Amino acid sequence: MNDSRESAWAEALDAILREWAQTAAARDKAGGTAFHERRLLRESGLLRLSVPVEYGGEGAPWSTTLDVVRRMAQVDSSLAHLFAFHHLQLATVRLFGSDTQIRHWLSETIAQGWFWGNALNPLDKSTRALSDASGGYCFDGRKSFCSGARDSDYMLASAFDDEGKLLIAATPTNREGITVLDDWDNMGQRQTDSGTVVFERVHIAADELLNDPGPLSSPYACLRPLLAQVILSHIYLGIGEGALQAARESTLAQTRPWIASQAARPSEDPYVLAHYGDFWVALEGAKLLVERAMQAFDRAWSRGLALSESERGEVAVAVATSKVAAARAGLDVAHRMFDVTGARSTTAALRLDRFWRNVRVHTLHDPLDYKVRELGDWALNGRMPKPSFYS
Repeated sequence: MNDSRESAWAEALDAILREWAQTAAARDKAGGTAFHERRLLRESGLLRLSVPVEYGGEGAPWSTTLDVVRRMAQVDSSLAHLFAFHHLQLATVRLFGSDTQIRHWLSETIAQGWFWGNALNPLDKSTRALSDASGGYCFDGRKSFCSGARDSDYMLASAFDDEGKLLIAATPTNREGITVLDDWDNMGQRQTDSGTVVFERVHIAADELLNDPGPLSSPYACLRPLLAQVILSHIYLGIGEGALQAARESTLAQTRPWIASQAARPSEDPYVLAHYGDFWVALEGAKLLVERAMQAFDRAWSRGLALSESERGEVAVAVATSKVAAARAGLDVAHRMFDVTGARSTTAALRLDRFWRNVRVHTLHDPLDYKVRELGDWALNGRMPKPSFYS
């Protein structure tokens, strides 16, 4: 990636973040689909960031792409989620698809300016794949937690065949039989559109299935769930950093200390300073662990099919560690920020509670207890996390 191209998308990112920041609180209240903000992403060129240069993309390493996710999450974690999951779908094509499929879908994504959505949730087994005479399948059923499906151009979808095998396919979102419901109304991540997609005998051609080589076919293919996990680490960290910045602005704007304080200003109160010290240590520690995990992930990705199981396992440990640390730090700062901002900061107009609501909803993606258990098994027994579609 040359300097001029990087400068162009970096300027576009700065402009987007400035605009998002002005409307973040109002959009959190409104919920629904961020059509305008998604259009800005389409026009910015940032949807090309992780796509290799040979297909028309920017060819950025994953550490660069996910650092953009972190910066977005500081301002609006819903849109950071959508942006990150777009790149996750493209990575899934690269990991699970054939050379022909990769070349076709990545090149068309750049040429057509596609925004990818997600209907790939293998934990939800209510969608069935029914074989048809053409050698393809019909997907039939409902899929939950389909982040970014609304207002997307293409999506990945999953279903289970009669033998219980997981099938993953790429399909246009507007294909006949696909209905994206506007039914996401959670307390946090309010503009991720993580609601329901209904499939009514949706035709999937054989060459739309990602089964060559397919999921779990190699240690390299097993990087897909680790990419999903480290995306979450960046979102959690970004939310915590955004909460810290919002708290800092609020504290510095205050002129009256608490009545029992001997300080001239709240920013000089020793208890306030102690809180900020805690915030700093937690976030800096998490940031270093996230950066270390990304260095390991970039190295593993560059290995391709030469990646070994033990090398993949080392990345899994680094990613799990970063995720636990970032989740704990994000939750702590987003919760305790009100200890340093006071009662006035709880006014509904500011919606500063959105940082906690967002990180609380997102950290329930999968229970941290199980990640900690995996790390404990590694620390005590030397057993690396086992590859699966989920971790």
